[in-house]
Amino acid sequence: MTSFEEDETEETATCLHMTFYHPCQQDKMMFRCLNFCKREQVRADETAKFGRDSNVCHYNLVDTRVSRIQFSLQFYRKLNSSEFCFEIKNMSKKTKLTVDQTELGYLNKIDLPWKCIICFGDYQILAEIQEGEAMDYFETHLHLAKVPILQESCLPSLQPIPEKGIFPSLSPSHDKRPIEIDENESC
Repeated sequence: MTSFEEDETEETATCLHMTFYHPCQQDKMMFRCLNFCKREQVRADETAKFGRDSNVCHYNLVDTRVSRIQFSLQFYRKLNSSEFCFEIKNMSKKTKLTVDQTELGYLNKIDLPWKCIICFGDYQILAEIQEGEAMDYFETHLHLAKVPILQESCLPSLQPIPEKGIFPSLSPSHDKRPIEIDENESC
């Protein structure tokens, strides 16, 4: 047998990709203590903590408006399953944490969806879980977004679209009052 055949199979680690955004990140540099674009290993029995207290939090946000411990992430394996997951817990007494549309108060926790947006204050974090097999550790891979993760411009237009493709408000002969159009009526 060659040494290649005797080597243990390398297992992949579950990786939590997190993309951070804050509207003042250029000026205030609140993410300067985060290690971007490099995967970091975290032991499975450790809780990943995010906040402003660098003595307690491995992921330090340099901002006086952030709680000492803002939130924590716990890696775990589902009961009777080989699936690995994360649980997110709001550790802030002052600020609510939103995971997609679910609002978490102090000490509330939920399972982190495979892809979600975490918000608190002006912070936006896109979290995406990449599956792996390793049980003793997971990895984090942090990224910095240059534009907001939540785009208000993505909201659908609420203006009705007429069947003939001509918007009444764009026609010069119409006045600026709203016009009701019955779906069975032609323009």
